[in-house]
Amino acid sequence: MPQTRLLALLALGTALSGLPAAAEMPKSLNLNGATGLIDMPSGEAQEDARFTFSTALIGPVTRSSISFQITERLSASFRFQVWRDWDTIIAGDDKFEDRSFDLRYQILKEGAYLPALTIGLQDFTGEGNFSSEYLAATKNFGERLKVTAGLGWGRMGSYGGIGAPFGDRPALPESDWGTPNVDQWFRGEAAPFAGVEYKISDQWTFKAEYSSDDYALEEGRGLIERDSPFNFGFEYQRGPNMRYGLYSLYGTEVAFAFHLILDPKTRATGGVMGAAPDPVKARPARSADPEAYDGGWITQADAGPLLRKNLAKRLASDGIAIENLSYTATTAQIRIRSNRIDAGAQAIGRTARALSHVMPTSVETFEIVPVVNGMGASKVTIRRFDLEQLEYAADNGSLLRQRVTITDAGPLPANAVGDDGLYPKFRWSLKPALKLSEPLKGDVGLRLAASYDIRPGLVLSGAIYKRVLGNVDRDGAYSDSTLPHVRTDNSRYSKYADPGLEQLTLAWYARPATDIYSRVTLGYLERMHAGISGEVLWKPVDSRFALGAEVNYTRQRDTDGGFGFDEYDYDVVTGHLSAYYDFGNGYLGQLDVGKYLAGDLGATVSLDRVFANGWRVGAFATVTDVSTEEFGDGGFDKGIRFTIPMTWAMGTETRQTFGATLRTDTGDGGARVDVDGRLYESIREYHTQSLDPDWGRVWR
Repeated sequence: MPQTRLLALLALGTALSGLPAAAEMPKSLNLNGATGLIDMPSGEAQEDARFTFSTALIGPVTRSSISFQITERLSASFRFQVWRDWDTIIAGDDKFEDRSFDLRYQILKEGAYLPALTIGLQDFTGEGNFSSEYLAATKNFGERLKVTAGLGWGRMGSYGGIGAPFGDRPALPESDWGTPNVDQWFRGEAAPFAGVEYKISDQWTFKAEYSSDDYALEEGRGLIERDSPFNFGFEYQRGPNMRYGLYSLYGTEVAFAFHLILDPKTRATGGVMGAAPDPVKARPARSADPEAYDGGWITQADAGPLLRKNLAKRLASDGIAIENLSYTATTAQIRIRSNRIDAGAQAIGRTARALSHVMPTSVETFEIVPVVNGMGASKVTIRRFDLEQLEYAADNGSLLRQRVTITDAGPLPANAVGDDGLYPKFRWSLKPALKLSEPLKGDVGLRLAASYDIRPGLVLSGAIYKRVLGNVDRDGAYSDSTLPHVRTDNSRYSKYADPGLEQLTLAWYARPATDIYSRVTLGYLERMHAGISGEVLWKPVDSRFALGAEVNYTRQRDTDGGFGFDEYDYDVVTGHLSAYYDFGNGYLGQLDVGKYLAGDLGATVSLDRVFANGWRVGAFATVTDVSTEEFGDGGFDKGIRFTIPMTWAMGTETRQTFGATLRTDTGDGGARVDVDGRLYESIREYHTQSLDPDWGRVWR
């Protein structure tokens, strides 16, 4: 469709409005993991921020998808599809794999008279096996019946076509695989599809549809017979998070689907289990006990060590360690490191309560400085009077935030009282580890990790990983990439580096000036590359904007996972200038411009949505001077990533997370060295834009 028509269609959705819609049925998902009927899409959108894992079995075809409702109207899906018994021309290869991205935008929300209307692009950057465009409209009739009708192009326009309103659909040349197939959008034969959903009970739903997909690809391979355009199925909803479906497809096939439905806005366990906070200890009125407000206690030689010891006892139960304590007769500054609580506001609140119990009555101002990797991330200043006055007030979180100031951490006070037992500190762990490389594809193993905090900001750390089981590619074959094999020899590392040294580094973090943070990391930076990495970040505490610069010198490691280096002795200097912007409402943007591991020059654009409880979902794309032919399948580096906090999943206080980065294909172009502890994500947790969304937890 020409751009003018597409823009006009989007503008129509913004301009039109109707009366509120009647009661609606829940939004369901189709076999592609997108909002829809059985094989066809619908005009609805999932609830904002809904995150789903889906898998479907259709004869010899498996579809595994991850979908995310980015905004109330915009959603995206990443799909990994396997056709078994493919019998390709590649000797001995009996299956074919394909990865694809989808985008959907809801032009109209359902009203009293108007249906929900969605425009969508399916597999718009792949090899064209699944490429489709569509318009779908859905209307609810009461709480039990839902009707959908739509028009599809591409694969969704392959059966029952009614003509090509926007011209013929050009072929997709192999050189364009992996890039947006813009020339094909809404071109070629258009075909209608339709369907109904009927809610039998709160758990059971019946679906029926007329499909416009002729499955020519699968029929041509003898994988699926398609005798009818009609599909039927029943779905069972088990609680809010799981949905199962059993279907009859095309008169010949039986299909099964499972959907795991997650809401990042709502904790799976309903809350975080942990010890209740101590109440704020109120001071006596000055008129009732004026001597209590005398500041003469600061002259006592043992005051500092004693206060620090008592504070440490109170904070230990919350997993909070005291880096330093400094004080005057009226002000106390405490520098803390939170080892367990995942919410910065909650760690600050617990610290403020402890100060109210331990600090003498004359101390009116509490300065709490969260420390990350030895660096003060910010300074949160709270008046003790406000704590005492607001603890039981209605809306006490908002009221306290209005009186609190968040500023740069500043230098460590000269009279700070440290703890000789805090450094050096050795920690280690042996834990199960899951490496997800595709939906339903990855490794499960054990990771032995250790760190040695030599002094504040100077950390020696390492990790060894041993695979136990998995289904990732481990054939050990050399890549046929024409670029330096900085990523595409991944299967060789998976096969031969088992067990393997993932990382062994010495990292130094510092605060050279106000609003400036720095990092230098030396050693085996990741499982494929070793060297030295340096970074500087400018990030004011209350600014949405930040700037960074990074320079790396690396050599490629041997595939055996030991201390040696690659036989080709490949080394490279890389570097990037980075700009970060917090758009508000949890949306973070990042632009990186520079030189990548294969020596290519270009830029990476990424957008993430971050939730107050630690959930993070994002997408990225990198374009460099590497051509699509040199990059290989996928055309250019792009993918999605997500992080799920274990606190959200288990309800226990922990800073552990699970996450993955999923790419359509891995190429050598656009690759960056993977360094732990990059500065922006390390310190932003305690800056204004991150503390404010979850500030209510300061009282928990």
